[in-house]
Amino acid sequence: MTATPETRQGKSLSAVWIIPIVAAVLGAWMVVYSFLTEGPEIEITFNTATGLEAGKTKVRFRDVEVGMLQDVTLDEDLEGVTAVVKLRKEAEVLLREDTRFWVVRARVGGGGVSGLDTILSGAYITFSPGQSSVKAKRFVGLEDPPLTPADAPGLRLVLISTRSVSLSDGDTVLHNGFPVGRVESVTFDPDTQQIRHVVFIDAPYHTLVNSSVRFWDTSGIALSAGAAGVELQTGSLDTIVRGGVAFAQIDHLGPGEPVQPETEFELFASKSDAQDVYNTQRLFFAAAFKQSLKGLENPGAPVEYRGIRIGRVERVLFKELAQLARREGLEPRGGPIPVLISLEPARLALPDTVESLDVLRELIHEGVANGLRATLVSGNLITGAQIVQLEYFPNAEPAEMGEFEGITTIPTVAGGLGQIGEQVTALLEKANELPLEQTVARVNQSLDELNRSMAAIRKIVENENTQRIPDNVQDTIDALRAMLESDDMQRLPSELKNALSAARFQLQGQTPEIHQLGKTLKEVESAARALREFLDTLEKKPESLIRGKSDTGQ
Repeated sequence: MTATPETRQGKSLSAVWIIPIVAAVLGAWMVVYSFLTEGPEIEITFNTATGLEAGKTKVRFRDVEVGMLQDVTLDEDLEGVTAVVKLRKEAEVLLREDTRFWVVRARVGGGGVSGLDTILSGAYITFSPGQSSVKAKRFVGLEDPPLTPADAPGLRLVLISTRSVSLSDGDTVLHNGFPVGRVESVTFDPDTQQIRHVVFIDAPYHTLVNSSVRFWDTSGIALSAGAAGVELQTGSLDTIVRGGVAFAQIDHLGPGEPVQPETEFELFASKSDAQDVYNTQRLFFAAAFKQSLKGLENPGAPVEYRGIRIGRVERVLFKELAQLARREGLEPRGGPIPVLISLEPARLALPDTVESLDVLRELIHEGVANGLRATLVSGNLITGAQIVQLEYFPNAEPAEMGEFEGITTIPTVAGGLGQIGEQVTALLEKANELPLEQTVARVNQSLDELNRSMAAIRKIVENENTQRIPDNVQDTIDALRAMLESDDMQRLPSELKNALSAARFQLQGQTPEIHQLGKTLKEVESAARALREFLDTLEKKPESLIRGKSDTGQ
């Protein structure tokens, strides 16, 4: 009988291994869970580590703790610090390329006082979620907190200025005196030499902005004196102290169209400057003036037509005048000085189109043919400011439009004091052309005849036959004798000669008294003629002194 092997079942798993297995499973689950729930680790670069402390500085979003600062190290170039931050898993969706981080600490600045709660709790890191679809884990922190959240409703614009204005971050943007936004940043572009002001208009006020609005600086107090007079402009007390920007729609620019975010607007120095700006279509002319340009604001002086502003002075064409002189080999002779002016069709109720420029050009050409001229007149007697005025002069000499260095020129006439000066000069030139020598000789001859006539009258009056004249006639003769023998009458011939000599000297010196002198000369000649006729009558009929002149004239 063959023996069969005896089989026995193996031993079951000992209970001792249950615990390690469970621990391994739990460990693996914890690793997987930790991997699935662990938040991202990011790096933020700051200029300094002020207020940052590893293991203590928290990261908050909407006052909820979402992370912790792990470490702070110096950058390799020693230009800043890098903060390593561990965030929770739920904060990962907020990390975008344009997410902005900054440190919240106590601050006192133009935007006010902020972060006072950090004095006791300590500084912390917060952020503003971005709108980009690109994720990121490296960021550059802001040194100052943004004044407007990235997701705030409204409109962000850029104001461009070529001059320095008293604006800084946090200054107010006003509309009709009501705050509707703020200045977020002010930077200078060295390439374009422009100052860029980023402003944000809060909703729903951003709907007030369109293509027909203009922005101007309301900082401080602006006092200006020009052709329009003395003007004082101030904003609110807040903008006077801190600075600010205001905007409004310019009526003559039309209703306007909606604008896109980041649209650029020009920042004007004052409200008056903003209101004076029309659309871009302008027609340029040159006008050469012989009179002084003192008081003519350059650029900016108004160009008016019968008191209505239709353009402005751009600049004096000194550069072009010098180039022409060098090219033509001209010597300085004190000739007319050309001034560049611009006319704006929109100010004449014409559409702001290129076609309107052609219409305006044709109107100017027709006007010049009918006596339209450019002239300088005083815009303000107090400040002495001058303006360019287009006006019709029916008596002006015929003239045509010319050209100066490629610019169409408008004929000019002297205006104001210059016009008076030219009239006086013309009058003196005519006076110099008068036959003064012959006139003076004739006056001297008349004076000699007057002296002879006076002597003859004196003899007649002293004749013994006049003793039988009636008393009333005798009284008249006595009065006539007293007048002739008076000192004033004796000095009359010499005084007349002196007066004529002085008049001739004044005329040669271009003193405008010719009108009065001519009148006096006529009166002297008339008196001499009357005396001559009287003497002729006495010589023919001496008895007429007693009997009088007959009615028949015989």
